[in-house]
Amino acid sequence: MNREEAEKLLEWAGHSNPGPWTDHAKVAARAAEAIAKAAGLNPERAYMSGLLHDIGRYEGVRGLHHVIAGYELLREKGFADELAEICLSHSFPYQELGAYSGGDWDCTEDEIAVIREYLARAEYSDYDRLIQLCDSLALAEGVCLIEKRLVNVVTRYGFNEFTLKKWAAFYEIKAYFDERVGGNVYDLFYDEVREVTFQ
Repeated sequence: MNREEAEKLLEWAGHSNPGPWTDHAKVAARAAEAIAKAAGLNPERAYMSGLLHDIGRYEGVRGLHHVIAGYELLREKGFADELAEICLSHSFPYQELGAYSGGDWDCTEDEIAVIREYLARAEYSDYDRLIQLCDSLALAEGVCLIEKRLVNVVTRYGFNEFTLKKWAAFYEIKAYFDERVGGNVYDLFYDEVREVTFQ
């Protein structure tokens, strides 16, 4: 599968469920591509991973179920397992079910079991971590400070006993990629971050 096919799939998904989530995915993809280039990773794989991480939202307004829906859709469409698994990993910056904070737990018991089994066995790659980072940097309007995105999520879904642990995990991931790029990842988007964060 290639970039063009990924873009067409996101376009189809956006028609199925219109909303700012598709712009968020495009921003995450663009950020992932730029960071991957600076970090010595494959920019095409990073871009497609960012573009498709929320593809399960094609079904409509869903909570946790979107991670399963995206995983199943990408496997059905013949995308590589590592791309499909980004749909599962992006909501879990640490590998526990409690890390999810994006709305309702609207999964069946069997679907929860699939997610739990995945989190127990997964060895996160740099691409899993990169998309977790970019998910936390990407608003529909553009790349922003992590703090703005995290507060945006808490404003919509609430603060719980796992929130601080999740925030700490995002900062650890950012520190890792700061080291990989030899600086601060924000510098790759300096003007955009200032504009989007403080608009």
